[in-house]
Amino acid sequence: MDFTQAHPAGRFARAETVSGGRPAFLSADLGREASLARLETLAHLMDTAFIIPGINRRVGFDALIGLVPVIGDVAGMVISSFIVYEARRLGAPRWLLARMGLNVAFDGLIGAVPVAGDLFDAAFKANRRNVRLLRRWMERSGGLRPTEIEGTATRLDG
Repeated sequence: MDFTQAHPAGRFARAETVSGGRPAFLSADLGREASLARLETLAHLMDTAFIIPGINRRVGFDALIGLVPVIGDVAGMVISSFIVYEARRLGAPRWLLARMGLNVAFDGLIGAVPVAGDLFDAAFKANRRNVRLLRRWMERSGGLRPTEIEGTATRLDG
């Protein structure tokens, strides 16, 4: 596939490519933030997409599909495992992958218990936790700009 981009003079020039024939703008360096944004969206959908009216509690598709015995819990674990897989692809260290895997396993095993497990599944947000862990690691390792500024704010009245 030939990727071209417009030149300011109106001519088309061949886009710079990296290994595999992908355009340079799709390289891993630029894709880290995009990958994390996709994982944050997935975690939101799985854990906090809906508000239960009356009790104002947020739940996601993980809690809903967990209501289906066995199959729903396995499906939830598979989807949650994708976040761990993506963390590995992004270069997360083994200790972080292990911690994320334990969150997924804990959520899946406790969630498999009828009724009480479903209530636990609605409260324990494994996907949100895992994405938060991944974001913190990426910010600390320099692979991502921090989203929060550390320090103290001082009001200046001019």
